[in-house]
Amino acid sequence: MSKSSELNTSHRPPATSHGSARAFLMAGGGTGGHIIPALAVARELRLRGHAAFFVGTERGLESKLVPREGFPLELIQIGGLKRVGFRQRVATLMQLPISSMYARRLLKSRRVSAVFSMGGYVAGPPVIAALMARVPVVVMEPNAVPGFTNRRIARYVRRALIGFPETAGYFPYGRTELTGLPVREEFFGIAPKPSGGVFTVLITGGSQGSRTLNQAARASWPIFRAAGLPVRIVHQSGPAACEELRAAFSGCGLDGEVLPFIADMPAAFAQADLVVCRSGAGAVAELAAAGKPSILSPFPFAADQHQLRNAEAFVRAGAGCLVEDRVMTGEKLFEIVARLAADPGVLKRMGRAARDLAHPGAARRAAEVLEEVALG
Repeated sequence: MSKSSELNTSHRPPATSHGSARAFLMAGGGTGGHIIPALAVARELRLRGHAAFFVGTERGLESKLVPREGFPLELIQIGGLKRVGFRQRVATLMQLPISSMYARRLLKSRRVSAVFSMGGYVAGPPVIAALMARVPVVVMEPNAVPGFTNRRIARYVRRALIGFPETAGYFPYGRTELTGLPVREEFFGIAPKPSGGVFTVLITGGSQGSRTLNQAARASWPIFRAAGLPVRIVHQSGPAACEELRAAFSGCGLDGEVLPFIADMPAAFAQADLVVCRSGAGAVAELAAAGKPSILSPFPFAADQHQLRNAEAFVRAGAGCLVEDRVMTGEKLFEIVARLAADPGVLKRMGRAARDLAHPGAARRAAEVLEEVALG
């Protein structure tokens, strides 16, 4: 059954002029891509004098991040339905009605005014409960193609906050707003890097790293060395591959470093002339906020190929280059980096195009929309 983990959240500012203090349920978990934006919105709600609490699972990243931020976390048991085996699917279908009924009791006991959903399987039970109880649902869909949960509930949501204009077609007309994804303010403050000097390439496959990007980067080092291209490589490899890659890099003769994790990513972006990364919603939102040109290599097993669609949207805008995972090699990486390094004008245009896709104030606007639907 469900368990509850709560921290003291009694020290809140008084309610603002937007109305009396209300309670909001934050749905979505499992990964940082679901939790971190929801936490940004929850912090905005708390600043406005409202109460926000989360529903998630014990094994998801929310079990670490949410209590650390001082928000209550209600734990449910639920699994995924896509890209899982038969036994997992059956288990999820059995858990779904139980967890949905528990979420419905939470809606009533906490007098929830609206539900904010980032999607994902964790969002299923609280969103189903909200629709059954006629509690308004606001979803944030940062990918070009909505995820499974958001596609299934699209016609019922009160508002959909989207990251790409083309996403509006998946929701009823008039219910979408282009807000983007909440991104740390430091990314928006990054100034365009002047051309000249050593060309710096930041390679990152996320906090856990990317096997494809790690292999391609390692294969590219001797090619860069042989070509005599003045380049500095900063590579976030993830912890598992770091020591091996670091040892190999130390003997390749190039300037740079291999790191397991970069804590201050805005600072790393500021030093980079070009970023090589995956194309999850968080990654492309940070690229846009920073106005950085990029080489995007989508994770090929992302649900509904949403990373590929995100990268395609960036390419259409002129903000990045797309290299699919199956063709991301050392030779291909060198080829594109060398071509872009030789044309500062193209890099500047890509950076400006990326920044045109940025949406500052996304968390603030999401909080405002939640207040609006709660009052309406």
